[in-house]
Amino acid sequence: MKVEILGTGCPNCKKTYEIVEKVIKENNIDASIRKEQDILEIVKYNVMSLPAVVIDGEVKIKGYVPSEKEIKELFHVQ
Repeated sequence: MKVEILGTGCPNCKKTYEIVEKVIKENNIDASIRKEQDILEIVKYNVMSLPAVVIDGEVKIKGYVPSEKEIKELFHVQ
């Protein structure tokens, strides 16, 4: 599974990355996670509000910092 956090480095983008990374590590999810800060790459996802969470090329969350619970639901963990 490939997870990307789209954002320009703002506090909300950093917080989103931290939350997603925590859920992946704590639940031993087989996923790679990376930050995408290049605005030209972000635009390719047709996202106008950041941060955004992309899983396997599909935008799942955009425009706000998700809760840990919401991220767990995306990964289907309790």
